[in-house]
Amino acid sequence: MKTIGFVAAIAAAAAFCVSAPALSQPKFKAGTLTCTGGGGVGLILGSTKSYDCKYVSASGSYYERYTASITKIGLDVGVTNNSVMVWAVLAPSEVRKRGLAGSYAGATADIAIGIGGGAKVLLGGSNNSIALQPVSVQGQTGLNLAVGVAELSIR
Repeated sequence: MKTIGFVAAIAAAAAFCVSAPALSQPKFKAGTLTCTGGGGVGLILGSTKSYDCKYVSASGSYYERYTASITKIGLDVGVTNNSVMVWAVLAPSEVRKRGLAGSYAGATADIAIGIGGGAKVLLGGSNNSIALQPVSVQGQTGLNLAVGVAELSIR
C-alpha cells in the first residue's frame, strides 16, 4: 500500500507541474474526444496501449479521426479488454484542423475487477494549451490496477 501512495503522490506532483502553464490561460469547451481501444497486459512498471479516437466540435458541425497511444509509468498490473474514454477538450480558442495532434501528460488511475473504470487528466497539445478533462470515468473490463503518470500521444 505504501508503493501505491508513493506513486499516487508522484502522479499528482507531475500533473501539477505539467498543468501550471496550461492553467494560466482561459479555456472554453471546444469539443469532445472519444477514444476506444487499449486492451492488453499491464507490466509492473508501466504499459503502452493503442486507441482509435474521434474529436467532435462543441457545435457538432465538425469532426476528425485520430490514432493515439497512452504510455503509463507507475504501478500497472493486470489484463484489460478494450475500454472507452471520453474527454472534454478545453482550449483557449477553437481547435484548428489536426489541432489535437501532439503529446499530453498527466495523472492516471484505473482499477478493474471484472468491470471497472478509471480517469486521466491530461494537458498538452499545441503549445501546452489544451486540457483533456474526463467527461465520465472510463469503462473497462478485466483485472487491473494502475496508478501513475500517463503520456498520451495523438496522431
